[in-house]
Amino acid sequence: MRFVADAMLGRLAKWLRLLGYDTLYWRGDDARLVRLVLAENRLLLTRDTHLPPRLPAHLTCFIESDHYDAQLAQVVARFGLPPRIIGRLCLRCNLPLEAVDKTEVRAEIPVFVWQTQERFARCPGCLRIYWEGTHYARMVETLDRVAAMKKGNGLCA
Repeated sequence: MRFVADAMLGRLAKWLRLLGYDTLYWRGDDARLVRLVLAENRLLLTRDTHLPPRLPAHLTCFIESDHYDAQLAQVVARFGLPPRIIGRLCLRCNLPLEAVDKTEVRAEIPVFVWQTQERFARCPGCLRIYWEGTHYARMVETLDRVAAMKKGNGLCA
């Protein structure tokens, strides 16, 4: 499943990437966004009421809430997304992460991280380095909270 989130849903796009779903974050004009959805057969996630009528219903999902956790709960419920596949895609540029040896990133990470972590991944696009630090536990807590949320029937309007 491939998504494109409009400019109002940047945090949702990041969380879907965290779960391993190819999710573009669109900040351009609406006409090009509509063409992109159709050309790449992506599902549009939007809070803009003017966009869904311009696309086939099966390619749009109107996101009801302003809060990222409720937005994520809606998408997870609607599409039955698995609860956790953390760390496959770059949160910044949506490219697949590549495992990297600890010795290769020594000069690029804080000393504490070097001393406490063993597994690292790098984005081949932006070169950002990822590891399971304390933020990882907070992300898991958020995902657990989202999984526990009851978002009605999870339908997209």
